[in-house]
Amino acid sequence: MAEPFTPEASAGVPCGPVPGDATQPRQVDFLEYWKAGSREVKTFRGHTHGVWTVAYAPDGLTLASGGVDRLVRIWDIETGRLLKSLRGHTHDIRAAVFTPDCQSLATGSEDRTIRLWNPKTGEPTKLLYTRYDHNITSLSLSPDGLMLARGSHNKDIKIWEVTTGTELMTLLGKDQYDHFWTPCVVFSPDGIHLASGSDIGKIKIWEVLPSGDEKVVADGHWREVIEDDTTEYRGFFVEDEASAFQTPMESWIGAMTFTPDGKILITGSRDCTIKFFEMPLANEIRTLKGHAGWVRSLAMSPDGKVLASASDDQTIKLWDIAAGRHFSTLKGHAGAVRCVAFSPDGLRLASASWDRTVKLWEGGSEPPE
Repeated sequence: MAEPFTPEASAGVPCGPVPGDATQPRQVDFLEYWKAGSREVKTFRGHTHGVWTVAYAPDGLTLASGGVDRLVRIWDIETGRLLKSLRGHTHDIRAAVFTPDCQSLATGSEDRTIRLWNPKTGEPTKLLYTRYDHNITSLSLSPDGLMLARGSHNKDIKIWEVTTGTELMTLLGKDQYDHFWTPCVVFSPDGIHLASGSDIGKIKIWEVLPSGDEKVVADGHWREVIEDDTTEYRGFFVEDEASAFQTPMESWIGAMTFTPDGKILITGSRDCTIKFFEMPLANEIRTLKGHAGWVRSLAMSPDGKVLASASDDQTIKLWDIAAGRHFSTLKGHAGAVRCVAFSPDGLRLASASWDRTVKLWEGGSEPPE
């Protein structure tokens, strides 16, 4: 089995994989690797409440996590030691992502802001927000790390330039009467398009530059339901104006990812299913069933052969993408699993859970005693 990244191995080289290195993920068939076995190898403890998100640094040396306790925590992967706790957000931290050069960490929160940090020093570098923002629930970086998109409890999508913190554009659909939220966004691998998922389960494909136009609207997980009354059927609707009780719809999209070649968009939903859509028109080609709870996060192995899914049913499932079959279930969390992320070398998987822990999983055959 290839060795994980070590500080010695990464010293003096750019952040991320080194072209031509024999330990590169392209030398490993990750389907065979993860089918050979999987096990929990480490648990990171320190969060005092549920953990919403976990992100792997591109150099494979650290993890960042965030959740209900409003702290961004940076962990040393090999020792499991908590390196830093970053303070600044005033509500749940829902999303975290490292830039490819490892110089910045972006976090999005229900406090309606995005904060940029220097992950090495823990110092805040930028604060991104707009006057009419709502709870931020997802972040996606363009492949070159220059643009940052956010999904939120609002109908628009905003994109910022990372280096300057300048707001570049606002993406709005063509239907002026569409008031559904856009809680989930993801850039395509070529950076030309952005996919978004709504609270009612619909999918949109946008051209980012130069136009910012909405190119495709697909039903996705949405299904038409005939209501017995005149209540508007949408992502969140008010059932009782006095108490403002809100009910999320069953088709709410909780996760999105592309295959590395950009040919397939994969989504996870509150309807417990995972769907595959052929690009560029987002035509549905496959539905995967197996989870018993909301599918909250999806992660792709570097070679695009293995899909990891995290669910409120407290499990992580591994899928053979080509066959559309589930081949392994990782159990160990005592609460809903809200996020999964593959290591840059594809040999490990990190997971964040409502049980207040972050866990690290490893594939391959069982090591000898």
